[in-house]
Amino acid sequence: MSTKLYVGNIPFKVTEGDLQDLFAQHGSVASVDLIMDKMTGRPRGFAFVTMATPEDAQKAIAALHGQSYEGRDLTVNEARPREDRPPRSFGGGGHGGGHGGGGRGGDRGERRERRY
Repeated sequence: MSTKLYVGNIPFKVTEGDLQDLFAQHGSVASVDLIMDKMTGRPRGFAFVTMATPEDAQKAIAALHGQSYEGRDLTVNEARPREDRPPRSFGGGGHGGGHGGGGRGGDRGERRERRY
C-alpha cells in the first residue's frame, strides 16, 4: 500500500524529476505531483510524492523533513485527505448593484430606508 507525502517549501526551480531523484534515495517512489499555478504556469512551491510503501514514506520523512534542499528547509509529512471546501465566489466583495450608500446623497454612515 502506497503512502502520499506532502512536500512544502520547495524551491521554485525544482522539477518533478529532481523530487523523484531526491526521494528515490530513501525508497521506491510511485509518483510525484508538483503543483503548478493555473494562472502563471509556474510551480507553487509544494508537491505530493507518493512512496510505494509506508516504510519508505517514514524513511523519507525522517531523512528529509527540515533538511536544507537548494537553500530551503523542506517540510515533509504524511499528506492529509483534502477537506471539502465551499465553492469560491468571484463576486468582487459585494460592492456593486445598489446595496446602499455609495454617493446617492446622505451621510455614508447613515442607513437608508428602502421603500417598496
